[in-house]
Amino acid sequence: MSFRTVLITKQSKLNYKNRFLVVKQGLDEKYIHLSEIDTIIVDSIAVSVSTYLLKEIIDSKVNIIFCDEKHNPFSEIRPFYSSHNSSKKIMNQIKWTKVNTNKLWDEIIKNKIINQALNIRDIDGDKYDLLMGYLTNVKNGDETNREGLSSKVYFSALFGNDFIRHNNDKINAALNYGYTILLSTFNKEIVNLGYLTQLGIHHKNEFNQFNLSCDLMEPFRVVIDKFVFDNKITEFDSDYKMKLISLFDQKYSYDNKKYTLKDIIKLYTKNTLDVLEKNKKYKGFILYEE
Repeated sequence: MSFRTVLITKQSKLNYKNRFLVVKQGLDEKYIHLSEIDTIIVDSIAVSVSTYLLKEIIDSKVNIIFCDEKHNPFSEIRPFYSSHNSSKKIMNQIKWTKVNTNKLWDEIIKNKIINQALNIRDIDGDKYDLLMGYLTNVKNGDETNREGLSSKVYFSALFGNDFIRHNNDKINAALNYGYTILLSTFNKEIVNLGYLTQLGIHHKNEFNQFNLSCDLMEPFRVVIDKFVFDNKITEFDSDYKMKLISLFDQKYSYDNKKYTLKDIIKLYTKNTLDVLEKNKKYKGFILYEE
């Protein structure tokens, strides 16, 4: 089972040899078996990658994410086909009804708001109550935008009234980095199941390649939020990034069992898409579930 995240932060040559990723930095060479790797993050533009390695990475269903000159994730590589019955899955995906996708979106948003509320319960009791009160008004595809209102209340409780999401600061940089790794993890699972990331249930942006991933990841954002709140950021460096990345190997509760976050995302993605495909019951992810 793949479990390692490999972070490359300086000038390197990445090659393939006998099922191993070979990382060459100067005279030093490190070998990591591809079966052990879940994700490779190339956080430097001074890295060369062989096409043979890229082909083997894709065959092994390993995530690879590239960062730009500012060390922000900006691209990833996905196979065209990662499931034997992709055509059937995509035809079904196109036929998902508005009634069913709205019902599922309501469940996802309620799940997200519950996690946000629980994350600020010990910080601001009044805002916790306010968020929990929003739950009864989430209906018809969240037509009254309780998600947007709850996020505004939530972030002000978590990071202060002066915090503005998407500003150019260290807190937002850390959130964006974590969210991007989260998004990429959902992309991988959706593609592996044979669906298109472009066709969302709520997100419909024609310029967004990952509408469905953006839909499914919403209840999980709180994992990143909690880490950034608990680990006050002084310098957004490679050590901080590695701690963020390590969240995906930590264990949380899901469906009354303990799994790593990566494995929960895999289970949650299949379970959530089965709500639409097989009329199954939604199984949410509650961060503070015992």
